Amino acid sequence: MPPPPPAAARHPHLAEDRLPERLRVDLHLHSMWSGDSQTTPDELARAVAETGLDVVCVTDHGAVAGAQRFVASGELGCRVVIGQELRTVAGEIIGLFLTERLPFGLTPEQACKEIRSQGGVVYVPHPFDELRHALRTPVLDRLVGAGLIDAIEVFNAKIRAPGANDRAARYAAEHQLAAGAGSDAHEPGALGAAYAEMGDFTDGPSFLASLRVATLRGHHYDAARAWRARVVPSTSTT
Repeated sequence: MPPPPPAAARHPHLAEDRLPERLRVDLHLHSMWSGDSQTTPDELARAVAETGLDVVCVTDHGAVAGAQRFVASGELGCRVVIGQELRTVAGEIIGLFLTERLPFGLTPEQACKEIRSQGGVVYVPHPFDELRHALRTPVLDRLVGAGLIDAIEVFNAKIRAPGANDRAARYAAEHQLAAGAGSDAHEPGALGAAYAEMGDFTDGPSFLASLRVATLRGHHYDAARAWRARVVPSTSTT
């Protein structure tokens, strides 16, 4: 079923027919457990319902508590992959299918190895966006050469550097890496801005296999969140 009009008005590709037996998977989004997002669980649940997403990878900055809660509670109404966006000493790396929080202060190599030790997927967000904490090209080349990268984000809906998504897509093709897409949502309305349409999966390896033949959909969307008086619950003990 197509999503309701409000979501499709923001993100027209949501109204398009999805490919048969494919899931819509957002590989990169944030909740109130990220320091720069205030999206509450109820807001996230409404956004998932509005967009019709089947799977969301919750990749909060420095935290997995929110994603773990969503998996346990089922409150989002969709499948949830536990992830974390970690700022290493040389740029950001996302771990997907995590079981534990990644610690601060890791080198990129240490981060990749820690993700792999948990059976996770090493995913590089917004490469080549020099306006964010992206891995610089020499570091990315070094990690790829060492076989430590599983996939890179080739469509980030919040991208700030012109041409960065195209450059990431070329890099993924040249290095035979799986390519992903995500809204990088820091507010509810951004959900649905970008995602991968892919076959079903059960774990990290089957996720990667499916992502390699996925269809990526998305558009640039970085609208400012409208201010309103609200109370955001504390995340200090959850």
